Amino acid sequence: MSPPRIPATVWALGFVSLFMDLSSEIIHSLLPLFLTTGLGASVATVGLIDGIAESTASISKVFSGYFSDRLGRRTPLILLGYGLAVLSKPLFALAGSAGVVLAARFADRIGKGLRGAPRDALIADVTPPEIRGRAFGLRQALDTAGGLFGPLLAVALMFLFSSDMRAVFWVATIPGFASLAIILWSVRDPERPADAQARPPLRIRDAARFDASFWLVVTIGAVFTLARFSEGFLVLRAHDLGLKLALAPMVLVAMNLVYSGGAYPAGILSDRIQPRILFALGLACLIAADLLLAWGDDLITAFAGISLWGAHMALTQGLLSKLVADRAPDHLRGSAFGIFNLASGIALLAASVVAGLLWVRIGPSATFLAGAGFAGLALVMILISAARKGPRS
Repeated sequence: MSPPRIPATVWALGFVSLFMDLSSEIIHSLLPLFLTTGLGASVATVGLIDGIAESTASISKVFSGYFSDRLGRRTPLILLGYGLAVLSKPLFALAGSAGVVLAARFADRIGKGLRGAPRDALIADVTPPEIRGRAFGLRQALDTAGGLFGPLLAVALMFLFSSDMRAVFWVATIPGFASLAIILWSVRDPERPADAQARPPLRIRDAARFDASFWLVVTIGAVFTLARFSEGFLVLRAHDLGLKLALAPMVLVAMNLVYSGGAYPAGILSDRIQPRILFALGLACLIAADLLLAWGDDLITAFAGISLWGAHMALTQGLLSKLVADRAPDHLRGSAFGIFNLASGIALLAASVVAGLLWVRIGPSATFLAGAGFAGLALVMILISAARKGPRS
């Protein structure tokens, strides 16, 4: 018997993600070099800005997940989150200092945080459990397609506008508005019973409703996040090895080509095999990527590492969402995604700050070797949990 069809809501959210990621990656593929060559910021500052921005997104998911559980509705927060991200885009084009870029990134990532947990919870709400991995993989693949075409468009626009990054940033606002139109037209919460009431807020004692398998996912996810600092360091590494400024977005093109192509097949696999096997493969790819980026001295080796970075993302990102959804009570699913992302957000802030400091004080190789070390630690945790025949993870 064939598996159930992926719900239309999941497809709609996938295309929303595609257009928003297209908008964001046009900017983000150029932002590290805009900061360092255009505004005179240091690499440590780039790491700090990325760390604050990305951790803000993850931490704010706690509150959006909590409120979506309490309201029993996901769509209002999804719309608010994407709307805030769209409104932040013009600030990048107007920025005259690293502080303004930080403010823009902060607003953009607050928007990401507001939408992230409710969006993932809505996907789990409308999708039969037996195809959740496939559904999360599809959304991730469409999201990453935006991450693939965004940098390609950025390269074309850089040539069109004679490397005027501010002009490119203005164009990036257009696909953001397309994502809002799709939400308004196509994204709906599932119908609730007529007598349904808003759910009570999550309380401290409710944390006991999450079993050990959920907390294991949270712990491994946090350690894993320490290993995968901002992709901005991939751009900086390629530029350091000789990649021209106008071609800098090709770093994210290479990464997202592998990521987008692998996310949906990986999602299908996550419904069929033990999750720890897939996760271990992803961590092995990340370790190999870090070693190539640490020790490579040419662009061919660097792009091999960048491609493996994309492979590890394809194997792990949808899988982690599936694991959180499968291990959380239905009425606390939004809060579960929030808790998971809180832990990951704190880890991401630490990872990006440390990565920037290591780059400045020791060198690029130290940044990537540290990442490989944390990935190895996460892999050891996976293997230990498997040896003890603990929950599948």
